[in-house]
Amino acid sequence: MSLQSLALIENWPVPTAAAGAVRADGTVLGTHGPTGHRFPLASVTKPLAAYAALIAYEEGAIELDEPAGPPGSTVRHLLAHTSGLAFDEHRVTAPPGQRRLYSNAGFEQLGDHLAKATEIPFAEYLHQAVLAPLGMTSTTLEGANSPAKDGVSTVEDLLRFAAELQAPRLLDPRTVAEAMTVQYPGTKGVLPGYGHQNPNDWGLGFEIRDSKSPHWTGSSSSPRTFGHFGQSGTFLWIDPAAGVGGVALTDRPFGPWAVEAWPPFTDAVLAELSEH
Repeated sequence: MSLQSLALIENWPVPTAAAGAVRADGTVLGTHGPTGHRFPLASVTKPLAAYAALIAYEEGAIELDEPAGPPGSTVRHLLAHTSGLAFDEHRVTAPPGQRRLYSNAGFEQLGDHLAKATEIPFAEYLHQAVLAPLGMTSTTLEGANSPAKDGVSTVEDLLRFAAELQAPRLLDPRTVAEAMTVQYPGTKGVLPGYGHQNPNDWGLGFEIRDSKSPHWTGSSSSPRTFGHFGQSGTFLWIDPAAGVGGVALTDRPFGPWAVEAWPPFTDAVLAELSEH
């Protein structure tokens, strides 16, 4: 089986795009475009960073509810974007746990906390804990090594990660289930690019679709769908109801083109899968 719907990326107004879909057992259902091309991930880096943090938690290096970030905040707050830190500045704008303030700064403080706890630089810990075991040989943190946004990867590598998220080998499935469960339910906030959401549901490093509208996934995506998109024109989602993970990477920044193009693409993939 090879998903024909993935070819819809040919219609996207982008210089380069690649996409793929994968089952929990690692069966690649199809790919389209240069799947070995390395794209900047922007915020699709965050799920990788979150997975590394969860491995550090299972290894006993950190606890989810130990202090981290600004006063009163914990590792859990940082992962769930409820630490109160601003979007891209290391300043506090709300008390922990009250609002869903999407924060790159929060993930950077999470990376610093992890590096101190493990005595390993975050980029190296990410490599040892997540990338190497999954065979993600083309994935690195570049530049300032920000756990929030400096990942570079390929569709091939992210399909391996998408399979892991559906059938965990590096983590206890209960830990992954917790990461996909809404943290601080009822918390409202802004979903970047899509405005105020009430509630703005989030797990531990993964955005949860629930009933958000508008949204970057499809209208037929199940409420349990989780994942992340990036401002570099990238996304990764897992739809547990459909039993599939989808990845698309481009080299055009997120904008109105993506708001228009992404949901029909996801709906077409899910429709083709349901026909089979």
